Amino acid sequence: MRELVLFISRSLVDHPEQVEVIEIENERGLVLQVKVAPEDVGKIIGKQGRIAQAIRSLVKAASSNESRRVMVDILS
Repeated sequence: MRELVLFISRSLVDHPEQVEVIEIENERGLVLQVKVAPEDVGKIIGKQGRIAQAIRSLVKAASSNESRRVMVDILS
């Protein structure tokens, strides 16, 4: 799952070398924190959050076979 988010995020930004995806396991499931350069935050979020929502939808579809919930947070 981490690799999917990393690939998508690096494809969208101007500074792909600064993209980090951190996995955090908690009682609610798996949290993937996407950290990008401050000038790339808008590109990851998109207009009205559409890009971020699309990333979350892809992750939800990819994780449907797993028994845990996967959430995506975007950090700057």
